[in-house]
Order: sequence, then C-alpha cells, then structure tokens
Amino acid sequence: MQQATPPAFEERLVTFSYRGRLFLCRAERLDDQTYRPVVICRAPSVGEDDIELPADTDNASYGTEAEALRHAEQQAMRWVHDRTEGAQGQA
Repeated sequence: MQQATPPAFEERLVTFSYRGRLFLCRAERLDDQTYRPVVICRAPSVGEDDIELPADTDNASYGTEAEALRHAEQQAMRWVHDRTEGAQGQA
C-alpha cells in the first residue's frame, strides 16, 4: 500500500496594504530551520510590472515563518517610506 507523501511545507501568502500600495508577502523556506522574507509590490496600474523588493538586511533569514513574515511587512513599509518621504518635501 502506497502512502501519499505530504508536501514538505506550505507557504503562506499575506496580502499587505500600506499607504496606497499593495504588497504580497511570503516566507520562503530555505531549509529545515530558516525562512527568507519575500516581498512583491503589486503594480499600481495595469500594464506595469510588479516589483520584488531586494533583501534589506545582511541577515535575510529567520527561524520561523512568522518572523520572516513580520520582517517582510516591515520591509514593505520602509520601502514605501524611502520612496515617499523625499518626494513629499519636493515642490
């Protein structure tokens, strides 16, 4: 009798909205003990490309999926701040 092999893991995808931008956040499993945060900024308009945010720290791996997802949300917020704060001061 053969048993079905369960998937090694299931990635959870979190939709996150911040200051009018929509992000898809997930924790990519690197091995049995670490996860890497992955953040995709959805294009604001049809026909534009989504943007995968680059890693923002040297230590881009975390011990749990929840930690990696929390970091992904923080990374998205910093990315928005970096692109809007300087633009607000320009006239």
